Amino acid sequence: MATTRSAHTVWEGNLAEGKGLVTFDSSGIGEQPVSWPARAEQANGKTSPEELIAAAHSSCFSMALSHGLTGAGNPPTRLTTSADVTFQPGTGITGIHLTVQGEVPGIDEAAFVAAAEEAKANCPVSQALAGTTITLSAKLA
Repeated sequence: MATTRSAHTVWEGNLAEGKGLVTFDSSGIGEQPVSWPARAEQANGKTSPEELIAAAHSSCFSMALSHGLTGAGNPPTRLTTSADVTFQPGTGITGIHLTVQGEVPGIDEAAFVAAAEEAKANCPVSQALAGTTITLSAKLA
């Protein structure tokens, strides 16, 4: 069954001095302020599209890796994933780097890295961002 998730943003003002409020409609988890300075300079308590992409990518990748490891007979105890999305004003998103550390009983480093590479290639968010360079660092805890 297909699902659709929704969020909306209300933006006020011009790009440089304006501000917005992102509301997470589907989950109801609240609202987050967004601004151009938070995107191109310092966050200062506000989010950015790139941080939202990083959150989506790190969670999607973790789910895909957990699924792949479990399917191979090595369910993880814990996966800690970060996603760093690089934004260059005037150019756009120039790359994403995933870093994962896993606690996975019964698996060696090479098998873990291979599973992580597979998850990177096949998680739906990676596929949606296929035009972007995505790199990966993976290691066992």
